[in-house]
Amino acid sequence: MNTPKKQVEQIREISGVDPYKCMKCGKCSASCPSYNEMDIKPHQFVSYVLREDIEALMQSRSLWKCLSCFACVERCPRDVKPGKLIDAARQMVLRQRGQEYLSPDEIPELLDPEIPQQLLVSAFRRYRR
Repeated sequence: MNTPKKQVEQIREISGVDPYKCMKCGKCSASCPSYNEMDIKPHQFVSYVLREDIEALMQSRSLWKCLSCFACVERCPRDVKPGKLIDAARQMVLRQRGQEYLSPDEIPELLDPEIPQQLLVSAFRRYRR
């Protein structure tokens, strides 16, 4: 099992976010269309990461209520990107459940000439971390 410190490092690596830049202004939560459905609001996700309380994030309903619209990312004046933290926590949950992703050598057999290459590159970048 991962220690809280290791989980924080993993969330930071997956998301590419520096939660220490957050100034707790709440603009991310104010712009969130799912705000009323969330038990942990977007601005609170940053605080949970800073407090190393990753287990609470991974048990949160908010992971699955987030629409991934990234309104919070657009509104953040400090470029903290709480939506990316939420997405990173979501990916950690899926990985813990044992849902492995494709390795690069498995991809060629699944290629379809109708799939845009940009989609493949984007998916690979997202799931390789």
